[in-house]
Amino acid sequence: MENASSVKEFILLGLSENQGVQKIYFVMFLFFYMIIVAGNLLIIITVTSSQRLNSPMYFFLCYLSFVDTCYSSVTAPKMIADFLVEHKTISFVGCIAQLFGVHFFGCTEIFILTVMAYDRCIAICRPLHYTTLMTRRVCSWMVIGSWIGGFVHSIVQTLLTTQLPFCGPNKIDHYFCDVHPLLQLACTDTYAVGIIVVANSGMITLICFVILVTSYVVILIFLKSQTSEGRYKALSTCGSHITVVILFFGPCTFIYIRPSSNLSEDKSVAVFYTVITPMLNPLIYTLRNEEVKSAMRKLWRRKVGSENGKV
Repeated sequence: MENASSVKEFILLGLSENQGVQKIYFVMFLFFYMIIVAGNLLIIITVTSSQRLNSPMYFFLCYLSFVDTCYSSVTAPKMIADFLVEHKTISFVGCIAQLFGVHFFGCTEIFILTVMAYDRCIAICRPLHYTTLMTRRVCSWMVIGSWIGGFVHSIVQTLLTTQLPFCGPNKIDHYFCDVHPLLQLACTDTYAVGIIVVANSGMITLICFVILVTSYVVILIFLKSQTSEGRYKALSTCGSHITVVILFFGPCTFIYIRPSSNLSEDKSVAVFYTVITPMLNPLIYTLRNEEVKSAMRKLWRRKVGSENGKV
C-alpha cells in the first residue's frame, strides 16, 4: 500500500467552500450530532434500565441506537471540525479507517433493520410460538451475525480500495472518505473494482430488501383475517420500523448500487443516512411507542426522586 501510493493525505472539499455557509453548517450539524448522541444514548439507557422493555424488539432497538451513534461518529465530528478550518486534510491511513468505519457500521445497521423486520413478522404471525422462536440466545446470534456481516462487507470494500495506487490529485469532493470518491482519484483503471464494489453492496442490499419485503407481505396477508383493532395494533408496532427502513435504505440504495457519476449529488444524499436518519431514529421510535415513552417517564421520575432524596 505504501509503495503503490505516493499520496500521504487527502483534502476533503466538504459540503461547501463558502465561509459563511460553513459557519451556518457548523452550528446546524453540531446541533444535529448532539441530538444523535443524546437521543440514542437515552434509548440505550431506557431499554437497559427498564424491566418492561425486555422483548426482542427492544433488544434490537438498543443495538440499533448503539450502531447509529457509532455510525454518525465516524463522519460527523470530522465534518463539523472541518467547517472551522481552511485546509480540510485527512491522512491516508485516517481516510481508509473512515472508509472501513462507514461501511462496517452502515452495513451492520442494514442487517439489524432486516432482523427487526423478521422479528416483527414472527411476533405478529406466530404470537404463540414467539417466545420459543425468538429467545435471547437466538437474538444474540442474530446481532452477532449482523456485526460479522458488516465486518466482512467492510473489509472487502476496504481491501479493494487500499490495493489501488494513488499518485494525485488528492482532493475528495466529499465530506468523508468513501469508495466512489476514492475510485475516481486512483491513477489506474478502476472499472473492474467498481463493478465488484457495486456488486458487493448491491447483493447485500438486494438480499436484505427481499427479506424486508417478504416479512411485510407475510404480515399483511396474515392481518387480512384479523379484526380492525388487531390490524391497527399490529401495524402500529411496524410503523416506526418501516419509516426508518425507508429513510435509511432509500439514500443508501441510491448511492451504493450504481456507479457514481455525480459526487456533489452523492454527498448531499449521504447527509441523510449519516446524519439525518440517525438523528430521527430516536424520535421516530419514542414518539410512536407508548411503552418507550412510559419507561422514559419512569426513568426520569426515578432520577428526580433520587436527587430529591439526596437533598
